Amino acid sequence: MNRLNGKTAVITGGATGIGRAAAKRFIEEGAFVFIFGRRQQALDAAVADLGPNARAVKGSVSDEADLDRLYAAVKAERGSLDIVFANAGAGGPLPLGQITAEHIDEAFDTNVKGTIFTVQKALPLMGPGGSIIVTGSSAGTTGAPGFTAYSASKAAVRNLARTWAEDLKGTGIRVNVLSPGATATDLAKEALGEEGQKVFASMTPLQRMADPAEIGAVAAFLASSDSSFMTASEVAVDGGLAQL
Repeated sequence: MNRLNGKTAVITGGATGIGRAAAKRFIEEGAFVFIFGRRQQALDAAVADLGPNARAVKGSVSDEADLDRLYAAVKAERGSLDIVFANAGAGGPLPLGQITAEHIDEAFDTNVKGTIFTVQKALPLMGPGGSIIVTGSSAGTTGAPGFTAYSASKAAVRNLARTWAEDLKGTGIRVNVLSPGATATDLAKEALGEEGQKVFASMTPLQRMADPAEIGAVAAFLASSDSSFMTASEVAVDGGLAQL
């Protein structure tokens, strides 16, 4: 398929996991992709794998100057931007009673503030037909024990899309939420271990975790004109976890 032929995309958190899987799928469907992340070694490895239609910019979504550098690079090489996949995320477990201000700041600086400025700073480069995708989570709907800050930040991301769909009326730019459940990224597999993966797999009707490529495929759908009458929507790619 060439649903994204000639399109230019930005993917934050694009060096690994869901972001890298989405970058691979976007490029396979004809897009030119800028991946953005904090670790140069991971970015270099991703670009080597993704090929000549990928570029990497190092930085953090919580740093506005880094985002300015990202979009300056996009403008210099491509002139305009069609797709923004605001995928960078952060947040680990900390049970109620042990939550700290630093823990809250980590989750909200990346997941909320970072998402807001990733999108806001992209808008001058976007026009009619543009697609914005923000990464939510099943935890934003169901809650998750021990994940107060992360779950709350992902619930906020869901509302951002609803608000922005109103703000973007008349621009021809769409904004939707992609909400994964447990996904077998390298980071998740390392953090959970074999037994932890089994626990998360057992929580879904499909009895397994998602492959990152499955999430990337849905991101490509939301980026393409196949989803042209969708905005303010949330697409749950969670194996049914938050649906039952």
